[in-house]
Amino acid sequence: QFDPMSRINTFLHVNHTERLNRLGVLLCINGTGILNSWLKKNAGAGLTYPQMNDIAASVDPGSDGLFILPFGNGAERMLRNRDIGASVHGLNFNIHRQGHLFRAAQESIAYSFRFGLEIMKETGINPTVIRAGESNMFLSKVFRDILSSLTSTVITLYNTDGSVGAARGAGIGSGWFKSEQDAFEGLEVTGSSEPDNQLSMIYDAKYMEWLEILQNYFYE
Repeated sequence: QFDPMSRINTFLHVNHTERLNRLGVLLCINGTGILNSWLKKNAGAGLTYPQMNDIAASVDPGSDGLFILPFGNGAERMLRNRDIGASVHGLNFNIHRQGHLFRAAQESIAYSFRFGLEIMKETGINPTVIRAGESNMFLSKVFRDILSSLTSTVITLYNTDGSVGAARGAGIGSGWFKSEQDAFEGLEVTGSSEPDNQLSMIYDAKYMEWLEILQNYFYE
């Protein structure tokens, strides 16, 4: 099946053949990593990403009512090509500090993932495992725990990243590797995160609050 509104798109994997169809479904969220990068540059005060993650971890789940819509990097396909921009909601100058921004950003990215996975479920796809390279946002335990609990998925990390994955795919497609197994030699699991029941309860409710904020933009 496919999404009739093209909020997600289906593509051929590099190992697709006429005999064995290998189709992938792409969920693209433009405003994910760039939000974290923007905060580091403009609100990080010289902090490293690990330091930002530690500060985010010191804030309670839900960021004391602070929400972010992380869509400030152009039109979003999963929003039907709308460009609604990024925005901060529920900001209270007496409550919220730097750490709240850091955590709310990571939460908002996880909410966006959940939104996209709900679209996938409409097409009959029900993900139970997320396999990711140990890089970028997945280096943050805070983010992994939020995402796993919010989407009821097990996150498995591997010693790779997007650039290495692209190189492997190119090597398979060009015939550089003798086999697909040869291409993935040395790929190992480096860690995992599993859903936490308490976090799931908290973030299921918070996601609905975030979703209500997002839906307001669809009816303006």
